[in-house]
Amino acid sequence: MTRFDAATPGDRRKLFVDAITAHRERASPFLTVEADADPDELAPWVQVSEDTINMDCTDAELDRLKDLLTEFPAFTIDDLTRPEEAEGTNVRVVGRGDANRVAQFVDRAFAEAFDLTDEYRAWVVEV
Repeated sequence: MTRFDAATPGDRRKLFVDAITAHRERASPFLTVEADADPDELAPWVQVSEDTINMDCTDAELDRLKDLLTEFPAFTIDDLTRPEEAEGTNVRVVGRGDANRVAQFVDRAFAEAFDLTDEYRAWVVEV
């Protein structure tokens, strides 16, 4: 991979496809993507590990994620964990698909579940 961030829908999808492909080719434990956020807030993040997509969500974000999943029938919630010491829920989604389909889901999860603008900047922080 030669680039690690993108801020337009087309560029983000290309970035995500490249990162997912690199993750799969290297058989790395996981791939982590973060979105730019207000410096006073935690940045939204998504991790991909084989067929599992992992993220932390508030209750509102989880509701929006569930709505998004209706458009991705090959993607389902596998596990929800609500630690007592944390606000929100850790969500594990099983998503079987090629790199393009997973990249579409990840991009839409950031935009729709995390309620980011179409021009949000995403960073691949670990492959």
